Amino acid sequence: MRIDIDSYREILDTLTRNKARSFLTGFGVFWGVFMLVALIGGGNGMKEMLNQNFEGFATNSSMIWAQPTTKAYKGFRKGRMWEMNYKDVERLRQRVPELDVISPVLFSNGGTAYFADRKTSVGINGVQPDYQRVNEPKMRYGRFLNDMDLAQRRKVCVIGKKTYKELFPQGGDPCGSFIRVDSIYYQVVGVDFNVSNINFGGEAGSTMLLPITLMQQTYNMGSDVHMIAVTGRKGVVMSGLAPRIRETIARAHSVDPTDEQGIMVFNTEVLFQMLDNLFSGVNFLIWLVGLGTLLAGAIGVSNIMMVTVRERTTEIGIRRAIGATPRNILSQIISESIVLTLVAGMSGILFAVLILQMLEMGNTEDGIVSAHFQVDFWTAILAAVAISLMGVLAGLAPAARAMAIKPVDAMRDE
Repeated sequence: MRIDIDSYREILDTLTRNKARSFLTGFGVFWGVFMLVALIGGGNGMKEMLNQNFEGFATNSSMIWAQPTTKAYKGFRKGRMWEMNYKDVERLRQRVPELDVISPVLFSNGGTAYFADRKTSVGINGVQPDYQRVNEPKMRYGRFLNDMDLAQRRKVCVIGKKTYKELFPQGGDPCGSFIRVDSIYYQVVGVDFNVSNINFGGEAGSTMLLPITLMQQTYNMGSDVHMIAVTGRKGVVMSGLAPRIRETIARAHSVDPTDEQGIMVFNTEVLFQMLDNLFSGVNFLIWLVGLGTLLAGAIGVSNIMMVTVRERTTEIGIRRAIGATPRNILSQIISESIVLTLVAGMSGILFAVLILQMLEMGNTEDGIVSAHFQVDFWTAILAAVAISLMGVLAGLAPAARAMAIKPVDAMRDE
């Protein structure tokens, strides 16, 4: 069969237009899948980074400390300064049995720590061994304080990540070394790499923990307690215990039990709940934007397939004339639609995973990944299934149009 130059050019132009449309449509699907996977992975990484701000803290914990009163009570004016003491620990233990851990904490103004020719500023906290059940340490070296340290008032300490890096820049295990704060030497028994941003009594990583009995004696603090850290038993809601905790302490110190500012009860449970609610909304928004973008790409696929079917009217008519069934035409059009969306979609997944991997590598410190910007296997599978379904839906309308083509009409168009 002879084809003149004009016919050849027309066929070439048609193929070129189809390739350009296919590329643009595929890019729409690629971008939609990339956005969906990248947003999910980025959301996971951001959630992990925010969770690090509360890392180690028990979700059912509360911190209690005294502040100037804001209400007059029993003849005392408002604005009165007062302090908690060790008897408050026993009062809470007896009158609020729903509490599990009740751990007093002491603070100091800190000082300068020296090791060899290096020095750094530190905050000093006195704690009991059970404090690690409220704020779990991430021990890189050594151990946490124990009961023997408390009973014998040992001059030992646990240092934070920042203090360790400034006093021991060469790295290695510093346990057994002695650091000096003012004129007192303390032996390092542990290094805590917890990077939580919920801090009491010092900057994250620069706090030095001492046995509370040693700090009480060294700094002549008597029976005062600066803060009491508590956790509830399993199933207990700490926000429901706050009024009883406040009342138990208030009555012993002639403070109005309704003075929420005078007796501060800080519930970490509220923070965790706010964080969960925040990311529930973020996840919904991520899926909404991602699926919306993916749907836009699928609509583009449907449009290009409709154009393709219109331009292949003669071809489809001839196939029908030589025996092709409507089912054959249907499977051909839908298969082309699925292949187009899958190729573009899987490329989008791979590119998103590559970008997320680069972000993860950028958040690596000391060989430890601080945040995982990745999607899990089943999320990727779910995205692939969603792409396939979009491909099927995108091909239905063009396939219905193709099946409606009659051989006679196709020949008439020719």
